[in-house]
Amino acid sequence: MSEHDVTVPAADESARVEQVAKSGDGKRGGLLKGATGRNLGLVIALVALCIFGVITAGERFASIDNLLTILRLASVVGVISIGMTFVITGGGIDLSVGSVIGLASVWASTLATQTMANDFHWIVIVLCGLGVGLGAGLINGVLIAYGKVVAFIATLAMLVSARGLAEIIANRQTQIVEVDGFLDFARSSPLGVPMLVWIFLLVSVAGWILLNRTTFGRRTIAVGGNPEAARLAGIKVKRHTMYLYALCGLTAGIGGVMMLGRTTAGSSTNGQLYELDAIAAVVIGGTLLIGGRGTIVGTVLGVLIFSTLSNVFTQNNLSISAQAIAKGVIIVVAVLLQQRIAERSRAGT
Repeated sequence: MSEHDVTVPAADESARVEQVAKSGDGKRGGLLKGATGRNLGLVIALVALCIFGVITAGERFASIDNLLTILRLASVVGVISIGMTFVITGGGIDLSVGSVIGLASVWASTLATQTMANDFHWIVIVLCGLGVGLGAGLINGVLIAYGKVVAFIATLAMLVSARGLAEIIANRQTQIVEVDGFLDFARSSPLGVPMLVWIFLLVSVAGWILLNRTTFGRRTIAVGGNPEAARLAGIKVKRHTMYLYALCGLTAGIGGVMMLGRTTAGSSTNGQLYELDAIAAVVIGGTLLIGGRGTIVGTVLGVLIFSTLSNVFTQNNLSISAQAIAKGVIIVVAVLLQQRIAERSRAGT
């Protein structure tokens, strides 16, 4: 029996989706209490990091310029982490977002793209980057949902092939962006805040609304929590899975355009290992790796924690190796806490 054999009236489907999402997400009261507690814990951790930074680095850390630097450096990873939150909440994983960022930045900075941008409008660069990201995400989604390829394998293949295609297009060279309109937009700072930070904020707000206030978000939780129950409730699981990976690819495309604005250059090396940073931020934020529970607020806090941690290490002249070790320890602790919470939830039901 295929997913297309099940037809449910629209009104009934909405109610059933809500019921399935609740069953995969635990009791509603417990969820709100647990989510509040997790977010409060993340806020405390972030505040503790800031206090440590002020104590060890003084005014160098506490300055407004340094705060904006932390937010600017967090922006690209933050945007792709929003897309990753949806995929992981839906029970999947996407290892290709870093390579898609590199491919989008290269494709959007080719001579042909920049020529069209100069002839028409700089928005051509943006549309090109978004189109590359969306296309890569759709390929992932089709392979996983309809080709029944394991998400880990499909996105790993995209990771390798997207990076290779970017190297071929750029001929392993850096492509400088020379479109003044795009550069002026990317370098602008409305209200004194860098444009990249505004983009991160807008994507985060849109992601929160989509996950928490729309049927799409409830379907995502339902699919991640119990795909079979979601199918019986009338959700077209395969199609929804494809949409999730397309959304994640789109955020990677946005990240690629943001990288162009930050570095003013397209390179096949852009976005290297960003997929790991995004997954780490999502897990730290409280989204379950097994799916069925996701939080945009937690993801944003996770991104800010890692960005602040890196800044504190840099301000104190600590090595990148020490930063990597610290991140690894934090990720392991977060996963262990998730497992304990999951075990307690199963024991309580």
